[in-house]
Amino acid sequence: MTHPLRASTAAALPLTLLLVAGAGRAAPAAPPAADSAPHAIVVAANPLAAQAGLDVLRSGGSAADAAVAVQAVLGLVEPQSSGLGGGAFITYYDAASRRVLAYDGREKAPAGATPDMFLDADGRPLPFARAVLSGRSTGVPGAIAALGLLQQEHGRLRWRQLFAAAERLAAAGFTVSPRLAGMIASRAPQASAPDVVRYFGKPDGSRYVSGDVLRNPAYAATLRRLARGGPGALYRGRIAQDIVERVHQGELAGSLSAADFARYRPIESAALCRPWRVYVVCTPQLPSGGIGVLQGLLLLADTDVADRGPDDASAWVELGEAERLMYADRDRYVGDPAFVRVPLDGLLDPAYVRSRAALIGEHIASAAPPPGSPPGATAFGPDRTVEPGGTSHLVIVDSGGNVVSMTTTVESIFGSGRMVGGFFLNNQLTDFSFSPRARDGAPAANAVAPGKRPRSAMSPTIVLDRDGNFVAATGSAGGPAIIAYILKTLIGTLDWHLSMQAAIGLPNLVAHGAEFAAETAQFAPGLLQQLEQHGLNPRPVQYEQSGLTGVLRHADGTLEGAADPRREGVALGF
Repeated sequence: MTHPLRASTAAALPLTLLLVAGAGRAAPAAPPAADSAPHAIVVAANPLAAQAGLDVLRSGGSAADAAVAVQAVLGLVEPQSSGLGGGAFITYYDAASRRVLAYDGREKAPAGATPDMFLDADGRPLPFARAVLSGRSTGVPGAIAALGLLQQEHGRLRWRQLFAAAERLAAAGFTVSPRLAGMIASRAPQASAPDVVRYFGKPDGSRYVSGDVLRNPAYAATLRRLARGGPGALYRGRIAQDIVERVHQGELAGSLSAADFARYRPIESAALCRPWRVYVVCTPQLPSGGIGVLQGLLLLADTDVADRGPDDASAWVELGEAERLMYADRDRYVGDPAFVRVPLDGLLDPAYVRSRAALIGEHIASAAPPPGSPPGATAFGPDRTVEPGGTSHLVIVDSGGNVVSMTTTVESIFGSGRMVGGFFLNNQLTDFSFSPRARDGAPAANAVAPGKRPRSAMSPTIVLDRDGNFVAATGSAGGPAIIAYILKTLIGTLDWHLSMQAAIGLPNLVAHGAEFAAETAQFAPGLLQQLEQHGLNPRPVQYEQSGLTGVLRHADGTLEGAADPRREGVALGF
């Protein structure tokens, strides 16, 4: 196959890398991680989920239909990352209209949420583990509502047809993967939560390990209820009531109510798109991390990174400095636009971006860059948000050329560690800043408020050429590192003309504030020495593991899908 960068202006794009926050272990997938197909393709973080999506496509279903099936299986076989109790951002390319739409299924804070709900009696932020395990950490889940709206508008099959694979696996049992087994045995606080211990525990007191067969009849029953009742079955009746009751139990009870569930609505909009090089890059609207991806790309467009390559130390310096500038602005200004005035246009303003890019040199600046002053900015206080890794990403292209790029999450490992109906509840509200105000009283853009959606780094991305033709789709998991992972792979494929697999294999570098974290062992020894000479001294991070999923459309129309071999994902097509 001819790389599209060398064949036409429709370009290759990348995939997604994933940060696992301090727990779990990587395991190579048994099936091949990459595939090429002339008609349709599914890339997901687990082979069983990818197969479920592929079966839907083979039966005449659309990308939207397949996304529902993939999520239903992921919630069973990869519950540490996403599920029915979590949220999602989706970008959707409609081949007929050549438009990119965005679906916001981000969780929302309940009406009873207060700005100080994550502070102790002395006004200090709660320990993160204590907050995560509490009922206060759970927001109204949005993934199923967003998928329901997507499938209603762009599906070909009936909703009730899309859960068969997940229901069958839940009832009959599925084989525990090495990655799930690693999470079960991890030292994450959720791994010792009562519901987690109960679900993954055996009668003899041991826990499930890789290769064991695990059944989840409660999940099968929940799926039957969803299949019959539609997406609304999660937001009214027994499922919603069970979630409300569970978050009200224990210390630091949550305030979720049936009314919060009844009020929840996903948000559909045009995607947030900007021209970049010879492409148009599209992401979800705020409060997703898409603005960070776009700003990072625009910053790098004002450097010579495209003339360099992965063996050039200066290229990594430029990438790292662009990341630091982007994160500084994101941390200060980005929040839910329904509650705070985010200077979106100012952050992407060409003159402002050029002024920030001028700070990027051939050596790392000694001090971490402060946030800039983009046009339209409001005075916000410093952010105190803690964002652990987790999450999953999937990409689907159907035979009609329609594309789903979806990032889905329960936030941290096994969410809050609480289960209802065979699935885990999210801990998404801990994505808010625990401290709502700075010492001078300036509010944090990402402070808690009733009905507010927490800021997210999830950035499911779709790239088009300037004629509106699909080029590629990508996304990532990994908490705030999601944005850095996407930037690295976009530069690797679109600027450095690497193959998709080579771009995936590039070392991960996350530069945020004063810290540079990287897969130091993956850099060639000589290059690592050169990086140090340029002032870039990355801290080795054991769990800086990728988890890419993405699809690239080549000039001849062939769809190339890939999933990172560091993880368990696969690409399957026909």
